[in-house]
Amino acid sequence: MQKIVLVVLSCFVFILGCAEEKERTNIKKMKSLNQSNKKVVYQVFTRLFGNTNTTNKPWGTIQENGVGKFSDFTDKALMEIKDLGITHIWYTGVPHHAVVTDYTAYNISNDDPDVVKGRAGSPYAVKDYYNVNPDLADDPINRLEEFKSLIERTHDAGLKLLIDIVPNHVARKYEGGTTPKGKEPFGAKDDTTIEYDKNNNYYYITEESFKVPVWQNGYLPLGGEKHPLADGKFDENPAKWTGNGSRLAQPDFNDWYETVKINYGVRPDGSYDFETLPDEYAQKDYKAHYAFWSDKDIPDSWKKFKDIALYWLEMGVDGFRFDMAEMVPVEFWSYMNSHIKMKNPDAFLLAEVYNPDLYRAFIHKGKMDYLYDKVEFYDSLKHIMQGHGWTDHIPIVQKGMQDIEHQMLHFLENHDEQRIASPDFAGSAVKGKPAMVVSATISTSPTMIYFGQEVGEPGKEYAGFGSPTRTSIFDYVGVPHHQRWVNNRKFDGGQLLPEEKELRDFYKRLLNFTIGSEALMGKYADIHYYNRDNTENYNYKVLSYARWSQNEKLVVIANFDAEESYSFELKIPAEIIKEWELKEGSFNISDVLYGKTKLVLKVSDGIGRFTVEIHPLESFIFKLSD
Repeated sequence: MQKIVLVVLSCFVFILGCAEEKERTNIKKMKSLNQSNKKVVYQVFTRLFGNTNTTNKPWGTIQENGVGKFSDFTDKALMEIKDLGITHIWYTGVPHHAVVTDYTAYNISNDDPDVVKGRAGSPYAVKDYYNVNPDLADDPINRLEEFKSLIERTHDAGLKLLIDIVPNHVARKYEGGTTPKGKEPFGAKDDTTIEYDKNNNYYYITEESFKVPVWQNGYLPLGGEKHPLADGKFDENPAKWTGNGSRLAQPDFNDWYETVKINYGVRPDGSYDFETLPDEYAQKDYKAHYAFWSDKDIPDSWKKFKDIALYWLEMGVDGFRFDMAEMVPVEFWSYMNSHIKMKNPDAFLLAEVYNPDLYRAFIHKGKMDYLYDKVEFYDSLKHIMQGHGWTDHIPIVQKGMQDIEHQMLHFLENHDEQRIASPDFAGSAVKGKPAMVVSATISTSPTMIYFGQEVGEPGKEYAGFGSPTRTSIFDYVGVPHHQRWVNNRKFDGGQLLPEEKELRDFYKRLLNFTIGSEALMGKYADIHYYNRDNTENYNYKVLSYARWSQNEKLVVIANFDAEESYSFELKIPAEIIKEWELKEGSFNISDVLYGKTKLVLKVSDGIGRFTVEIHPLESFIFKLSD
């Protein structure tokens, strides 16, 4: 008996030791992500990532065109994403949104095609914030458990993960079917007899019923396929304001007719029904913001979204991407984000804000970590890539963002933007290479890429709702270039064409360098204009700048010209040479991207010089040797 007890005790100690070792390993992995180096976000459209079906029938059903699952993100797939040079993965389309596929066998109500965009539905028309999209589960009954397993696998791979929260609007048929006990779905206690009340979750068009839009441009739900609910009717009485703010009982086809707008205590005349945040709170931390709201009368919608965010944090989600954040008052963000940060100070908070006049308010008062740098930086790079913009504009944009450059996340693709390789953008993924180098190295901000970008996905497929050039977010579709990398779920790029392999290798080299570079979290100086004025054969198709820290000095040069090579003597101004503490003489520099180009930087009369030849669409990141 004593031996049995000892054996059982030994087994228990062994199991406990294994569990503790796993926990120590996970903590070590997660701590490695909290370093001060660059962050790189991999946005993946979750339902498309693992889909290997190549049918791509317009308006195809889930059976015809297939769909990806949470389980497709295997340990192998996640490690390959991590090894690409990624620190964070944004799983787009996780919360349960409206879909046309019939899940009534799983106690999920059907959605009406008249108020669903596409067959698979918009990820930004959320139907239940306390559950996940049943399309993504192998067993829809256990869909939430399958997502929890994905969270664990993601963390085990050394990655942090984000999901979407869409604060401005919800699905026209929001139900919140799995809202936890003690909490209520949106609209549950609204007074629908009045247009507005501070604690109503929606705005109402009293005495009118909702009418579906008049379909335009030959569009019909499901492409005109017969469906028992596709009858041009949707029962909503009284009608609610539409997500983009339309107050018509019959919104326009181009309105966000599949969604309804959330009421945050903003009266119909635009005035606020809550206390505004004093200006001095722009300089205060999230703890002060949390304290400010602790005794205030908060609109009900604020509390509901705060509870939703804390629910997902408790599950293990590491942060959020907030859709159309500028359509919601900055005071709400102060309240919401301070509560998030009190729960997890390291939470990654990324917001979609397109009005540059609002950037600083949303960062400082709204306590956002990062905003999209689209309207100035991305748009400028796009024009240059298309051949009708000058690199001269980039240093001006950087100077204008100097005080908030760390908070302005850079990207060249996401689900809303055209694919680089699409004819309407650049027509070639290779034209994105110099822009990607600049996007990833010019500032201390995070970098984001969209799945398939690294293999040149052109977004050619006509999936149903919407048009090509953007990979569809509304329908079931395969993503051909990406599928070649998936290679029947081997996730090894086995079917990639040579040029696709080369492109992915470029991204892997660049992104891995950025997350390990000390200089990219250090100082920046423009040398472009200095060379425009002082260097022969250096022109508006070329861009150069310096980045440095105490232990690492870099010079970045990118050629956006798709046809011409340039040879010139690049000059580094005296003030940079002085700060780098370089004496008169010669210093070795070498390119860190491919390691093939080694040059000599000569310092004389306080100015650095080296001769470089740069080929079409080529970039260099030269590092000064120790």
